[in-house]
Amino acid sequence: MKTVKPKKFLGQHFLKDLLIANRIADTVDTMPNIPILEVGPGMGVLTQFLLKKGRALKVVELDDESVQYLRSNYPNLEDNIIEDDFLKMHLENTFEGEPFVLTGNYPYNISSQIFFKMLENKELIPCCTGMIQREVAQRIASEPGHKAYGILSVLIQAWYDVEYLFTVDENVFSPPPKVKSAVIRMTRNQKNSLGCNEKLFKQVIKTTFNQRRKTLRNSIKPILGNDCKLTENEFFNKRPEQLSVEQFIDLTNEVDNVMKERGNIPE
Repeated sequence: MKTVKPKKFLGQHFLKDLLIANRIADTVDTMPNIPILEVGPGMGVLTQFLLKKGRALKVVELDDESVQYLRSNYPNLEDNIIEDDFLKMHLENTFEGEPFVLTGNYPYNISSQIFFKMLENKELIPCCTGMIQREVAQRIASEPGHKAYGILSVLIQAWYDVEYLFTVDENVFSPPPKVKSAVIRMTRNQKNSLGCNEKLFKQVIKTTFNQRRKTLRNSIKPILGNDCKLTENEFFNKRPEQLSVEQFIDLTNEVDNVMKERGNIPE
């Protein structure tokens, strides 16, 4: 079968460099005893090295042409090709409720959505690796005080330890993307709970970063209003990118207490 034509609307950029594909496959080795789910295998350049791991492997692919290519060239994958949209999958059914490593050369146009879904299924995904746009990888791995630090940084780092592994040039793809790429690994930390209202935690992060140039005193107003005594504290002179995950947890608990005092019980 002929090679698959990359489709712009699916954000497809097929990796050509086998050495890099092998390096990406090796990122799953830190968690060697559980199955692997690969997102967007395309023509299987990464898949071929994952198969050599000798572990249970399933691939999820939305593109019909890619599915046909995989069936023709990787017949041993036949029963493990999932023709579906990863973002719509019920991941608890993938390996009969067993945890798995998530990996892939992720479509750049939905990489953030993939990681939000990872967070929703964090008890099933103890490790996530793969290649994404470098800018997104930098955001995920960024520490407080840096320009790249934002919503994705805090939400992922609350539950995962993040490693920025290496940068990948544009010329190893077909077609070449207009940006550099990066390979990252996210490994679940030991937390079973954040010690705060987790729904409110997300709301506090998103609300404050949506006005990231403002101090917390002003950016938290959509939640606390204009007349909250809490914001008189010097802490509220900070901007959201200056706060660590633990400080966001503390802030969430403070906001939670104020809302309860007012009779507004957060869900």
